[in-house]
Amino acid sequence: MRGPATAHVGKPPKGAQARVVVPFEDNRHLNRLLGEYDGHLALLEERLGIEARAHGNVVTLTGPAEACATAREVLEKLYARIGRGEDISAGDVDGLLRHSKDAKPDNRDDIPQIRTRRRVITARTPNQSHYIRALDQSDLVFGLGPAGTGKTYLAVAHAAQCLERGEVERIVLSRPAVEAGERLGFLPGDMKEKVDPYLRPLYDALYDVLPPAKVERDLISGVIEIAPLAFMRGRTLSHAFVILDEAQNSTSMQMKMFLTRIGEGSKMAVTGDPSQIDLPPGQKSGLEHAVGLLRGVKGIEAIRFESGDVVRRDLVARIVEAYDKAGNSK
Repeated sequence: MRGPATAHVGKPPKGAQARVVVPFEDNRHLNRLLGEYDGHLALLEERLGIEARAHGNVVTLTGPAEACATAREVLEKLYARIGRGEDISAGDVDGLLRHSKDAKPDNRDDIPQIRTRRRVITARTPNQSHYIRALDQSDLVFGLGPAGTGKTYLAVAHAAQCLERGEVERIVLSRPAVEAGERLGFLPGDMKEKVDPYLRPLYDALYDVLPPAKVERDLISGVIEIAPLAFMRGRTLSHAFVILDEAQNSTSMQMKMFLTRIGEGSKMAVTGDPSQIDLPPGQKSGLEHAVGLLRGVKGIEAIRFESGDVVRRDLVARIVEAYDKAGNSK
């Protein structure tokens, strides 16, 4: 299937007005391109300050020339994804718009993806692109930043991709069993039932990127293992993708213990939000300490996410920004 006819021209003068007509050859894909009730066009209008109208197999863009050029680029890339059989959503529109603001052309034109049996996950911000590339290229990657930036979800998705490609033999997911500022008291049940509440976000991510039946089989067989950080001591994890989530709640000694578990043929991702430490008073987090200590070490990368990388929804980003401002003003 051929894509829309395009004419690649130089960047239009700032402030110039334009009327751009974008034709699409395959009408079968237009409903998905435009979104329910033309919702994707509405998002382009809101974010770019343009007018976008669909008629037949043509989308007409009217407004500032630079914004129209961006909208055209977004529509063409979405159309290409549909042609490859990918599902698209408003989040994909938002992701392309965020990348369009990146000053580095390579980051705009080559947005990395993670492919699992159940999902194709495309980076939605430039920092997510840096993160996915780091997970591809480095043996140990730190992902630091606020909630909703995708640091844990992308790490789990990348681990699932590596497992399905045969690049690793198993996945090991871990978290410190630290309560988030409240006392839960005695938890009934066996050891698994006691620690499962702390590890539930990791289960949620797994079930989203892999078929539920496969997750269940792999959990039973040990191909996927989910365990609290305390269970990592004394082990060597070889040919595995190992993830430590909520790492801000590990001490320096626990972090050293965990990082030295990495064995032959393994990769490791460590994620956490340094602004949400739930350790008892007097205990320092090992996350920032490890990032600073290992800066510049070959094979290790650290990616820092910001409030602008929040993809959960706009309200979460505004909440994070408000807390950041309050913290900075103290």
